[in-house]
Amino acid sequence: MIDVKMIDCFQGEHMVYHSFDSAMNDPHNYYPPEFLNTLTPNGLPPHVLKLKIGCPVILLWNIDPANGLCNGTRLVVRGFQRISIDAEIVLGQHAGKRIFLPRITLCPSDEEMFPFQFKRKQFPIRLSFAMTVNKA
Repeated sequence: MIDVKMIDCFQGEHMVYHSFDSAMNDPHNYYPPEFLNTLTPNGLPPHVLKLKIGCPVILLWNIDPANGLCNGTRLVVRGFQRISIDAEIVLGQHAGKRIFLPRITLCPSDEEMFPFQFKRKQFPIRLSFAMTVNKA
């Protein structure tokens, strides 16, 4: 909730990205995309990701640990396009490094959370105005 309110305080244009969700091994379509869009388990980005230039985000997946792109990396959005997000690493040894994030396909790692498996194609980030003590 805090993240949604804070993003509106930023000036300038925004970009809204919607995920592509699908259930795995669901030939009868018991879990339609409209239902899957409502789910946001830990470690997955939200279905609707609204970004503005300068907003802080956190990386949710280990993409390239050797170059500082691992779960929990703090970033600031510097630009956005339809197929990628331009971001800058904020803290640590790689601070100041600019990176381009693509959409990737992610699957929840906790198989006991739902009685089915699904995958979400989305940018592996979420807004990080409000963070838990565990992530801070």
